[in-house]
Amino acid sequence: MASGQNRSSNSLVVPQASQALDQLKYEVAQELGIQIPQDGYYGNMVTRDTGTIGGNITRRLVQIAEQQLAGQFK
Repeated sequence: MASGQNRSSNSLVVPQASQALDQLKYEVAQELGIQIPQDGYYGNMVTRDTGTIGGNITRRLVQIAEQQLAGQFK
């Protein structure tokens, strides 16, 4: 598979969110001290690092959603 192609069957509900999710990915990786490849090819990254980034992104998205829901019910 060529660099930059994505085999994932996941699709964004809001396609415009792609840029914000990419930014979040870089922020989380930087906080964890993990270097994201500049060429966009993740094949040489350690699986543990990519999993750590994904897990922390999920944790942060859940936290944001919880904060928004808590604000709606006050």
